[in-house]
Amino acid sequence: MTDPIWPLADLEVTTPTLGLRYITDELATDLARLAARGIHDPATMPFSEPWTDVPSPQLERNSLQYFWRCRAEVTPEHWDLPLAVLAGGRPVGVCTVHAEQFPARRSVTTGSWLGRAHQGRGLGREMRQAALHLIFAGFGAGEATTRAWHDNAASLGVTHSLPYAQTGTAQEQRRDRTDTMLAFTMRRAAWNPIRRNDIHLTGVPAVAAQLGFSPHAGEREREDG
Repeated sequence: MTDPIWPLADLEVTTPTLGLRYITDELATDLARLAARGIHDPATMPFSEPWTDVPSPQLERNSLQYFWRCRAEVTPEHWDLPLAVLAGGRPVGVCTVHAEQFPARRSVTTGSWLGRAHQGRGLGREMRQAALHLIFAGFGAGEATTRAWHDNAASLGVTHSLPYAQTGTAQEQRRDRTDTMLAFTMRRAAWNPIRRNDIHLTGVPAVAAQLGFSPHAGEREREDG
């Protein structure tokens, strides 16, 4: 049953392999502990914000505060929706969908991470496809965007396996130096041919009402617009 006060609590995306689910306090604690067990080689930094460069237990506390802050700051004009990635019923990572002025712009950005013990199993691509299904089929977006450092092979591998177009490069701060960030965009017309029929959405109409947009508006736009 949809929560009439906070419909986001019922948001879920399900594929044959994994699920994306709204992060409860219990899941937030599990994910904070998962992050503290390691996401990447400490010699590298895959994130634009080096949030993993913090010792335990501060990393776990920061993670909880991030989840709580995202929850508290949701508005129709701005939302960061971190979703727990569950495989076999266990939390294995986080996939975040973010938008600014979504009712007008119809654009959503994705970002994600998996615990190191769960990498190399194809979950990254499945997670991205689940997020894209939510963005396009659920939210009716016109485009999805993502970014990665030029040497983030895992993230770029997922992006290049899907019909994204590279849209730019930028020089940004990475820890204590400047490095190259790559940007990619996928339009609805590029996603339509790869749309899957085995990904299922729960709770989207109520979430759309909470966030102040029509999930069908993007479908009425010209595919080449």
